[in-house]
Amino acid sequence: MKASKVLLVTGSSGLIGSEVCAYFTQLDYTVHGVDNNQRAVFFGPAGDTRWNQRRLEQTLANFRHHEMDIRDRAGLDKLLSDLRPAAIVHAAAQPSHDRAADIPYDDFDVNAVGTLNLLVAARRHCPESPFVYLSTNKVYGDRPNTIPLKELATRWDYDDPAYANGIPESFSIDQSKHSLFGASKAAADILTQEYGRYFNLPTCCLRGGCLTGPNHSGVELHGFLSYLVKCNIEDKEYRIFGYKGKQVRDNIHAEDVARFIHAFISSPRAGEVYNLGGGRDNSCSLLEAFTLTQEITGRPQKYTYLEQPRVGDHICYYSDLRKMKTHYPKWSITKSLRQTIQEIVAAWRQREAAS
Repeated sequence: MKASKVLLVTGSSGLIGSEVCAYFTQLDYTVHGVDNNQRAVFFGPAGDTRWNQRRLEQTLANFRHHEMDIRDRAGLDKLLSDLRPAAIVHAAAQPSHDRAADIPYDDFDVNAVGTLNLLVAARRHCPESPFVYLSTNKVYGDRPNTIPLKELATRWDYDDPAYANGIPESFSIDQSKHSLFGASKAAADILTQEYGRYFNLPTCCLRGGCLTGPNHSGVELHGFLSYLVKCNIEDKEYRIFGYKGKQVRDNIHAEDVARFIHAFISSPRAGEVYNLGGGRDNSCSLLEAFTLTQEITGRPQKYTYLEQPRVGDHICYYSDLRKMKTHYPKWSITKSLRQTIQEIVAAWRQREAAS
């Protein structure tokens, strides 16, 4: 196999990492995945992703797993020296802004320093290879909450025509409350941009909204749509944190994320940033997500309401996709919100039956 067909994916057992692995093996890439199941360390048994690792190893002939922590600087350097991949997709992270406050060193070392380890190794061993970093919309902190809002029957929405299409990439990330997670991810975001702009490397930051899909190990502190469906199927209470349950998120299926990553790798740019989400059409509030899920499962959604919102949480957030579509006009959202929830429901039911 030629080096031009080698892809390195960090966080390969997670939602986006595993989707990228499956997508690119179909394109005849040999995919090398880096993961060490840190999600189980961060979130306990409910966050365990070994099942997804086993699925990849059993179903993808051209997949190779590497049990490695991205904090292992020397190990990563050797791996990139050996592989010299044609592209790198960096999806490994400590992904919860709630959890970060309890583990600040782990959070920063994984999210910021781990990203720097990869960037340095990439510049040293494969500087021409596109580098895709899965950032987050939490880099904007709580600044989106400063946009005037209007309260509708089941959701909040922007009451400023400038944001009719959502949050653009030009929106400031400065002078706002991020959570420690948002700060560590913003540090990695800036580093990735800088390696593109300063060293002219083909890098991009994908500032994800709610990235979701059937292979998500959703837990309360991360993966809201997957966890919401899990609660519905298992007849457990879902906890709403403030804003009357009308807080809005845009949801994008992991397959559409993988498709955009392929578009960028095929035609990379240096130091780019894209807000990657479902946009207005795939947005929903918690209350609206309850209704959709109940329609699909036929089961009522149990929930409790807590008045205190999460620190740095967005009241309303959906991505302005116009820059993405301008740069990559052949890319578009292909999975509707309803279809995405249907797939998540089917996946949780399958896992429940298997256990």
